[in-house]
Amino acid sequence: MPSTPLPLAFLPDIGSGEVMVVVLVVLLLFGGDKMPQLARGLAKALREFKKAAGNVEQEFKRALDEVPEVPPAKPAPPAATPLPPPASPAEPPFPRFPPPKP
Repeated sequence: MPSTPLPLAFLPDIGSGEVMVVVLVVLLLFGGDKMPQLARGLAKALREFKKAAGNVEQEFKRALDEVPEVPPAKPAPPAATPLPPPASPAEPPFPRFPPPKP
């Protein structure tokens, strides 16, 4: 039964050669002494991220489980009073002033 490697979710087309190149570059950049510290820091960050994601998921579930109270229905507003009829076209909508004198 041939085994097929599982692709990473965020890097679906990465192969073992690419992983080796990335590990080699990281080793050259940080050195062998810093690799355990780097791995611990990465693991701690991933653990904190998962914890925060779980808290957000719990908060969503709690919010969905809560049933909000329905406020009582408001009485209908009174009927609006009719507007006065519009001014006739002969009357300007604003008072006219004489033109300024030169």
